[in-house]
Amino acid sequence: MYLAVLGRQPEISLAELEALFHSIHQITSNLATFSADSVDINRLGGCLKIAQKLDSKPLDYLQKIPAGKTTLGVSDYSKNATRQSVTAEALKLKKILVRHNRSVRVVANQTATLSTATSLHNGLSGKNPRKIEFIKVNNNWYHVIGVQDINAYTRRDQARPARDAKVGMLPPKLAQILINLCGPLPEGSTILDPFCGTGVVLQEALLMNYRAYGTDQSSRMIEYSEKNLEWLTKSTSATAHSTGEWPSLGGPRGAQSRRGGKCEDRTRPEPSAGPAKRSFQVSVGDATSFRWTPPIDAVACESYLGQPMSNIPSKIKLKEQKQACQAIILGFLQNLIMQIKPGTPVVIAIPAWLRSDNTYERLEILAFLEDMGYNVNNKSREGLLYRREGQIVARDIIILRKK
Repeated sequence: MYLAVLGRQPEISLAELEALFHSIHQITSNLATFSADSVDINRLGGCLKIAQKLDSKPLDYLQKIPAGKTTLGVSDYSKNATRQSVTAEALKLKKILVRHNRSVRVVANQTATLSTATSLHNGLSGKNPRKIEFIKVNNNWYHVIGVQDINAYTRRDQARPARDAKVGMLPPKLAQILINLCGPLPEGSTILDPFCGTGVVLQEALLMNYRAYGTDQSSRMIEYSEKNLEWLTKSTSATAHSTGEWPSLGGPRGAQSRRGGKCEDRTRPEPSAGPAKRSFQVSVGDATSFRWTPPIDAVACESYLGQPMSNIPSKIKLKEQKQACQAIILGFLQNLIMQIKPGTPVVIAIPAWLRSDNTYERLEILAFLEDMGYNVNNKSREGLLYRREGQIVARDIIILRKK
């Protein structure tokens, strides 16, 4: 049994887990347990920490670790836990270990739980057996086996050679979530992003051992995607990614770049690790009319979000933006439905606009989608609004499958 510490928008984190694993049970607002054969936190955009339930008491676990100085952290998610109570728990464990001639350093708590940054800084990520974080939830204890590498996300976002703030900055975490919401997919599956922009979804697809296929109506965006994916495949190693470090992937074999209908084969050596054949392909194309090359195993994308906004739009401007975005999104989905097989997952982030009452105005398109031939998996949609506080244009995530 695994325990997940959910991200800042727990409903989205929970949906990601439900798409991939079994027996999901939300036990608090930011904790959930689940069953899985194995789990790699580097592939989960919405989880801050992953832990395994202890079969024995924490002290029994500590006494079995290799000799040497031990770094110990404790996070307590129990209802009445305080910084003082969790510090007392950690010092009690330290005191007993010291009696057994073990050297122990306790990571100081600022609150009842250690932040992701604190866990990372102290190496409590499950890689070193002598650097340990326990999570306590009431009477249950868990051992942390993975911590979200926030530094790696930042590096692979900001180090890309081609970025454009004017077209929006899709966070790599969200790109991973969109892919994962498609459900479990075999390695080597082809992920299509018909609005690929600078290639963030394509990048994350490659890092997750999928083939990446992107189109965009802007030739400049295709140039950016190509440059970023070339950079990724040249500068990363598969072995490093398996350890959660950055750089993280080796270059794919048979990677392709196609622009304007011309396809150039760019063959690279087989990576030293990872069984999947990794490749990417990008093309200039309008999502409402383009004919994609099969196979398409899943679609994960952020659609056109309308004009960038720094202030709440007027009713007239909002109406104009809604009409423009809806025409593009419905046109794309109508074009796509004729080119994918039944059961193909389609996860799309569409725009929602902040109103003066601090709620969001959404596109009312679900009835159209069902008439087109899609099953809508999240008809309520209330919990899948990805946003920052005060953000004018948020991302409304819709999960579809062709009937």
